This record gives sequence, C-alpha cells and structure tokens, in this order.
Amino acid sequence: MRISVFPKGELDDILLGTLSVFDWIHLAQPLPIEGLELYSAMFVDTTTSFTDRVSDALDEAGKEMPMLCVSPDFTNPDPRVRSAEVEREALLIAAAHRISGSGVAVRVLSGQAHPGVSRDQGLDWAAEAIRGLLPLAAELDVTLALENHYKDGSWTYPEFAQTADVFLDLLDRVGDDPHFGVQYDPSNAILAGQDSAEFLDGVVDRVVTMQASDRSLVDGTSLDDLRQSNGTLGYSPALRHGVIGQGLNDYPRIFRTLFEAGYDGWISIEDGVDGMHEVQQSVEFLRAARDGYFKGSTAVRVASLERRRSDAGLSSLARSPLARVQT
Repeated sequence: MRISVFPKGELDDILLGTLSVFDWIHLAQPLPIEGLELYSAMFVDTTTSFTDRVSDALDEAGKEMPMLCVSPDFTNPDPRVRSAEVEREALLIAAAHRISGSGVAVRVLSGQAHPGVSRDQGLDWAAEAIRGLLPLAAELDVTLALENHYKDGSWTYPEFAQTADVFLDLLDRVGDDPHFGVQYDPSNAILAGQDSAEFLDGVVDRVVTMQASDRSLVDGTSLDDLRQSNGTLGYSPALRHGVIGQGLNDYPRIFRTLFEAGYDGWISIEDGVDGMHEVQQSVEFLRAARDGYFKGSTAVRVASLERRRSDAGLSSLARSPLARVQT
C-alpha cells in the first residue's frame, strides 16, 4: 500500500487561482509519502508543455501522481454543457497519462443533482458519458474511478449519485470493465447517511483507489440530529473535518476488509482543513496502518483489478515494493 495526499485544505486557494499545482507540490514535498493527488482546477493548461512541467516537478519532489481528481457534471440538463464536460474529461485523461503513464487513475463523477432531472434521466446521461470515455481510457490504459462523492467545491448542488442505491445503479449501467472501478471515500458514505464500512462491503470488489478522510461530531450532537428528510447528512458545522482515525469511520474494519479483498493499492489522505500539521498526523496514522494491516507492504496490487485485466488479456499493473520507504 502506498500513501498520497490530496490538497483538501488548499481547495479554496486552488479554485481562486492563488495556489498553483507547483505550489502544492512544493508545499507537500516534505511529507514522508509516496504520492500527491492533483485536482483538475490546477490544470488551467492541458498542453503537453504544461503537463511535462508538472511531471518534472513531481519527479524533482520524489513523488508520483496516482490519481487526477476531476469533477465532471455529466447530469447537467444542457446537452452543450454535458458535451463540454466529456471533452474536458478526455483532455484531463490524456494529461494524466502523460504525467503518470499506464495505470494512472482519473476520477469521474455522475454530476450534480440538478432540479428537474429524474433519476433515470440522470443515470442515463452519466452512464452514457462514462461509457463514451472508456475507449480513450483503454487506448491510454488509464483507469476511470467513480467516486461515492458528496459535492465538489465549485458546484451548486450535491452529487447526483450520492446515495448508495443510485451509485450502485450507475455502476451497473456503466458495466464491468478493466478500465473502470470505484474510488472509495468512507467519509462521503457518512455524508450520504450510510455506514462507511458497510458501504465498502458492497463495492470492495470494484475498488481501484481510495481517499481517506474522517469526520467527528461536535459535543451534544448525534447523527440522527443531522439526518435530512432524504436520509443524507451533507456538510454540517456539527460534522468537523479532522485527523484520520480520530473520527466516525471504523478504520480497523475498513482496513481489514480491504486487505482481505486483496487491496494493496494507493490510499490518499484528504485532510488539512485546519493546517498541514494535521496532515502530518494523518500521514503518521496511515503509515502505522500500513504496518499493522497491510504487513508493511509498499507494493501496488489491486487483486480484483488484476483479475479483470487478466480476463481481458491485459498486462498487470502490479508494482513491486519500494526499496526504501521515506522516513
């Protein structure tokens, strides 16, 4: 298992354009981790010269980019917007491949829960868009990772496929493909009003990437107090973002489930809202979890994905343990 970090605490600055991809790489370089996730809003330029500069900066920092997080709005009722979102996703798939090569993951989402878009219509649009990107993913050997998401920072509405039933329906509509899987975030399951470990049980054979975050309740508040009419919780000031392992997620159960399923892939930390000192604590938690639950492995091998690729006649994406882990 290898560890990376997503710039959760820097999202506002990224969206405002005051923190660049190069700033983020410089800021996170000292962390004792193997990778840095990047976010689509950092890519104001998708030319090869820009992506080559990003690749060089990562190399100089001694980091990899295991996943590029993109937030497409495939459920927008305007067909011109949906088409533009597909084109943007395709450009970023190509950019991610140029930076990280074969096997890199690129996140996909369903889109926003736009008023007036029915469940069937939204699912049809989202599935059509994702299936339409699979030939490019296959050509470049990129893995599209569908996240159980809540709401992108630039969005007006929450995720269309936020709840487990809609998310699983979308998975089924896209279908089983060696270049498609699940990006699992346990805290997003909680925001959707679900038990995060139980949600994982239902998708663990499709998980190709994971982001780790955690939420804690303020004193005197229960999950039932936060539950909305549709069963979700959403972002609430009573749910505080914090250090991984100190919140509501049952990480011992989650790690055991992943290990027993043969998941030895990337886990990316989504923390830092209250500063990089908390990111460091989350890194320490993940490094201890690697030793305690993954037998100290720094290999990259996702058994379920390897099986699907083998069945399709594709080469393995598994990677050997690192010769030396950063301290």
